[in-house]
Parts: sequence; C-alpha cells; structure tokens
Amino acid sequence: MKEVDIIVIGAGPVGLFTVFEAGLLGLNCVLIDNLDKPGGQCAELYPEKPIYDIPGVPFQTAQEHVDALLEQIKPFDYDLLLNQRVNKLQAIKSKDEITTWEINTSENTNFRSKNIFIAAGAGSFEARRPPNIDDPDKYINNGVSYAVRSKEVFKDKNLIIFGGGDSALDWSVELADTVKTLSLVHRRDAFRGAPHTEKLMRKLVKDKKIKLLTPYVIDSIVGDVNVSGVNLKNFDTGDIQEFEADELLFLFGLNKKLGPILEWDIDVNNKKIDVDTKNYSTNQDGIFAVGDINNYEGKLDLILCGFHETTIAVQEAYRRLNPGQRVPFGYTTSNTKLQAKLGVKT
Repeated sequence: MKEVDIIVIGAGPVGLFTVFEAGLLGLNCVLIDNLDKPGGQCAELYPEKPIYDIPGVPFQTAQEHVDALLEQIKPFDYDLLLNQRVNKLQAIKSKDEITTWEINTSENTNFRSKNIFIAAGAGSFEARRPPNIDDPDKYINNGVSYAVRSKEVFKDKNLIIFGGGDSALDWSVELADTVKTLSLVHRRDAFRGAPHTEKLMRKLVKDKKIKLLTPYVIDSIVGDVNVSGVNLKNFDTGDIQEFEADELLFLFGLNKKLGPILEWDIDVNNKKIDVDTKNYSTNQDGIFAVGDINNYEGKLDLILCGFHETTIAVQEAYRRLNPGQRVPFGYTTSNTKLQAKLGVKT
C-alpha cells in the first residue's frame, strides 16, 4: 500500500497538468489511466487534430499538446500507471480525523491518499457506430474509421465523412487538401459545430474541394474485404444512391460510460459529477472532480477551464495534507527551485 499526496484518475491533459500544479507545492502524484498511453481523448481519438484555444499557443495538434504537458511535468515527482482502472475506492479515517482513501486497480495495485482527483474526461468512451448497419467493424483498417489517428491513412483517397458536429466539420476542413475527393454526409443541412468552422467548410464546398451531401443517411456499405463504396438514402425522398469511396469516417460522437465511478456514492448528474466551485470538491470529503467529468452552473468543456479547476483544487489538497498551514503561493517566474529543476540559469 503506497501512500501518495494525490491520486489522479485519468491521464488526459487536465490530469497531466494536475501533476504540474501539485509539483509546484512539493506534492507527489500517481496518475492512473485505462488507456495504453497518456493524453486521454487527445491522444486516443484525434492526435493530429489542431487545437487553437490554448493561451499563448496559436496552433498545436492534440498530440503536440500532450507531449508539451509531459515535458512540462518532467521535473516533478509522479508515477504513471497505464492499462489500469480504479475498481475499488474505500474511505478510512486517519489519525488526524481527515478522511483518507484507499484504492485498488484492475492490476491489483493499491494506493492510499487523502486526495482523489477524478480527471476522467468523458469517462470510458466508445465511438458510436452507424445505425442500422450490420457489423461495420469488419471493415476497420480496411476502409472504416471512427477517429483520425494519422492523416496519412486518407492521403489521395476518396473519403466520405459522416456527422454534423465539431469533429465532422473540423476534419472535413483539415483533410480537404490531403484526400483525392472528400464528401461530407449529414441528415440535414444544419450543423452543431462551431459557426466559424462551418463557414470554412461551406467555402470549401463553394470552391468544390468538398462535396456536401444533405439530407442523406447511410443505408449500407459496399465492399467485400475492403470498402469500395457506400449506399446513401435521401432522408426526404427515400431514394438510394451509390457513391464511390475508399475510406469512410464515422464521427457520430461517443458513448460515455462512468464505470466504477457510479459505485462510489458520488453525486452524478447526467453522467457528470457535481462539484462545489469553491474548490471543485465533490460531496465526498477529499474527492475532487476536474475537467470535462465535472458539472456546475456555467460549465464549459474546455481544456483551459480544466486547467483552472485543477489549479484551485490542488490548493485545497495541500490544505488537507497540511492542516492549519498557509498554501505557499508564488509565481513561477520567481520560483528558483523550479528553475533549478528545469536547468534554467538565473
């Protein structure tokens, strides 16, 4: 039973940044994630997708953002456990009467801490499959994808993208110059994504770099071992038409599952964890929820919001570990210990 200052469930961007904020206060962490690599959805689902809203970073792919966060936390004390999930969580009272938590993972690893940070993003997730299609997964790696892990897969291909949200719009714009042809299919000529991206998409349609197919839905996939095309049904008339395609990219969103979190007596609202915005604590003493997993009035699912939330929560974690002591706040520009760890000459 190893004891650490903070146990972080989830190694996405907000979980990684928790290590940085904890390190500034001299606290150590263990990060636990059920994926095989750090970075959460950024690394697993859209590593090459551009991110534009990180302050001071005009452009960065999701994987570059994860890599930068990993570089940023190198000086600090943390362990990273991958391919594991927290199955059991048990509260005990320590000698100072402050609740301490013991956890057990799927690999039978045990930790104890006074602070649990749930930074699990959307929880466990799985891409939604196209409705009414018999076993589309048999074409995975042979023409069917649910995420873009490498743009090279679609180079000089006839690509059809399905979806009406941010991911479908983003990748339509991003891949327009990579593919041979690109069609965007949606059941109606109205989209749920960012207006700016939709404007870019429609300009590419006007320039004949994207073919917009609305109102259509998928009827069937054409091909034996590999995808060779797709049959689309006109949502209004019911007419079916075949279109040539080498690659089909289905971006219908994710099915979210909280898994064992639901068994921890934490207040959950619509698959998100309710928190107090004073310090992003849950209804359980010593358990915090930061990033996309939490819920409060005015909540925005943005990485930068998660960074703010975990910064405040780490301050409270320090107080729990050091009752009665003032949190040693200081600007990183004057933090000589941090500069020494980074090798900065002062």
